[in-house]
Amino acid sequence: MDVTAPSAARDGFDVFRRAWEGQTGEWLPLPPLEPLGPDGFRVRVRASKVHDAVIADLYGESITGGTRGASHQLDDRVLVHVMQRGSWRFVRPRDQVEATVPAGQFIARHNGPPVRFEVQPRTRAKVLILPAAPLRPLIGDRATVGSVDSAEVRLLMAYVGIVETTLNDLSSAGVRAARASLLELVKGVLVQAFDDSEPRLAPALAQAAKDIVDSRLIDPELSPAALARELKVSVRTLYRAFAATEESVTSYIRRRRLEQARLELAAPAGRPSISELAAHWRFADSSHFIRAFRKQYGQTPTDYARSTRQTDR
Repeated sequence: MDVTAPSAARDGFDVFRRAWEGQTGEWLPLPPLEPLGPDGFRVRVRASKVHDAVIADLYGESITGGTRGASHQLDDRVLVHVMQRGSWRFVRPRDQVEATVPAGQFIARHNGPPVRFEVQPRTRAKVLILPAAPLRPLIGDRATVGSVDSAEVRLLMAYVGIVETTLNDLSSAGVRAARASLLELVKGVLVQAFDDSEPRLAPALAQAAKDIVDSRLIDPELSPAALARELKVSVRTLYRAFAATEESVTSYIRRRRLEQARLELAAPAGRPSISELAAHWRFADSSHFIRAFRKQYGQTPTDYARSTRQTDR
């Protein structure tokens, strides 16, 4: 649903509501919302239904509004906002409780009315809409706020990415299993710990570790032990999570570094030397780098660079 066009500002919320209700039917009706402020309601949302949960990517060009009335179906939901850009401000006029959640933070809250919200222009967030019953004992009426860099949120968001990628290929049983794992990871966020022996969480743990690796490939301290510390698990647990991927942690780190080195070798100009590549991508020496590259790609770095130059010509 996309109502970000300036021309949609006046009736953007009505368009959004009609689109939402047309796609979700009676399963998850919107609460009695009302847009506030002069800039209208301009938002873009891509949402995926996971059994009785929703994963939504939200971009807000202009959102200021609130809920009214005593109750609605979304009262029985827990909402998790993971802020990627901008900020989101929540206010409960009844008791004057408010929270402003900037980029790099998350908020998990029970969606009881009424609430007023203000979203900074060009805000981006990942929003989870979840059944309250399994989470209410942990969250109560309070809001949980924290950093998206925590191990628990890293695991949750890694798994969210897996679900979004594979959802269309899952069977009904697979969707229910995905929903169960999603709730288990949200519980971990709420209590700031998770059951690292739960086998259903292994894909999330492996993906979270891969996300860290991809962002720190040139870090000389990058290792299975460092990843395990950051994700608050044992090295053995991390190895067990990677076992299902048929690639060890160390192999993944080496492969991703080799991929980046290969991209630099294929650059049309300014190619670094073999020794520079080996040092930059944290191989012990040039000989080690050449052996690893040849094993991965079937030719030496020099031969690969020569072949790409011939292709360029």
